Amino acid sequence: MKSTTSSVALYQLSYNQLKTYLVAALFIVGNIALPQLCHLMPQGGLIFLPIYFFTLVAAYKYGFTVGLTTAVLSPLVNSALFGMPPAAALPIIFIKSVTLAVVAALIAKKTNKVTLLTVALAVIAYQLIGSLAEWAMTGSIDKASQDIILGWPGCLIQIVGGYAILRYLLKK
Repeated sequence: MKSTTSSVALYQLSYNQLKTYLVAALFIVGNIALPQLCHLMPQGGLIFLPIYFFTLVAAYKYGFTVGLTTAVLSPLVNSALFGMPPAAALPIIFIKSVTLAVVAALIAKKTNKVTLLTVALAVIAYQLIGSLAEWAMTGSIDKASQDIILGWPGCLIQIVGGYAILRYLLKK
């Protein structure tokens, strides 16, 4: 039986390396294309939470710098090119994206493993922290819990899909 735990070949790229920007650009393209596909379905963005998917993979596999670059530039580029997310939603999306990048990079660095549990911890942590921040910013528990209540399929896709892609990248 194949083990569900694998060591991660972590990359701690810095901002003075060209590779950081090339790798981040690939993940940003993913975070642009995936939301466009999801937005073909009514409320697809709210259900599938696609803007976070490649940020999770980028931060977990390639560390904080690639994760943070992906987390910040993906929503900006999407908003500028397609108007989604709307500019008013960017502050909370930045909080959630940056939190995801930090948490995923820290979990990967601390555990040096890719498991469903560690990926799930990253997703749960950014959702909880992000929801608390959104509640504090808006005063609305309904708005703050929307990503969890309506977006639970997206959270599951992030966990299972993120885990699958990370496992695939381990073989490369």
